[in-house]
Amino acid sequence: MDVTFVTSEGTFNYRVCAVIIHDNHLLAMQDERSPYYYLPGGRVHLGETLESAMHREMREELGFSGLILRPLWLCENFFVEDVNRQHYHELCLYYLLEADAELLARGRRFESTEGKHHHVFEWLPFDQVKSAYLYPLFIKERIDRLPEHLELITQIEN
Repeated sequence: MDVTFVTSEGTFNYRVCAVIIHDNHLLAMQDERSPYYYLPGGRVHLGETLESAMHREMREELGFSGLILRPLWLCENFFVEDVNRQHYHELCLYYLLEADAELLARGRRFESTEGKHHHVFEWLPFDQVKSAYLYPLFIKERIDRLPEHLELITQIEN
């Protein structure tokens, strides 16, 4: 069971996301539901550790577990989703992961299927990240200066 719940005032999500960087490129994704880029990851299950959730999400979306290097950001984000216009309150832990040779061999742009969802992954150059239609917004400002220690971010995108 995902740690998410819907109320009349909005949806709460508890998530993990992967920041995977290679040669000043960030791995971002899109799917059939969203016109914007976002980072690989997903909702944490009840009773699941954050690291376990990160590994599970990477296996489901990318077919690899991913070596976690360190946590980067814990972001409390308040936003209205562009497609469904729902209000969200989200807590997400962003981990820096190392890309393995198999992931890099897939090329600059590649696709995968997870259940009924079709994902398109793309390695975005840092200078393109800053102008891309990408969420969350704070990634655009911080991608080229990753913290050495966990940072807390509160972002209000409403």
